[in-house]
Amino acid sequence: VQLQASGGGLVQAGDSLRLSCAASGRTFSTYDMGWFRQAPGKEREFVGLINWSGDTTYYADSVKGRFTISRDNAKNTVSLQMNSLKPEDTAVYYCAATYRGISPQADEYSYWGQGTQVTVSS
Repeated sequence: VQLQASGGGLVQAGDSLRLSCAASGRTFSTYDMGWFRQAPGKEREFVGLINWSGDTTYYADSVKGRFTISRDNAKNTVSLQMNSLKPEDTAVYYCAATYRGISPQADEYSYWGQGTQVTVSS
């Protein structure tokens, strides 16, 4: 599966932003999907995930209550709705796919999008 993330941009603290990840291939609905981010000088970190059917989600504590992941298997897309953004959310955001079951570990994901930059100014 090939992934293409989009929707990043420059926003102010408190604003909202919605990232999208478009997937190619007819097997998208069989993959569990994750969002990760990497800030300059920092390691890639887990943001959240959604299982193949969309009925299970899990979030990092740092974004819980502010970010929401959803997916539309008919459209081969997964989205990350980000509300109440903070400067510390500034990072390149990546979507990723795994067939190994839901996991917050980046090593479990086999397919990655190219990343989209999110910058939150104070």
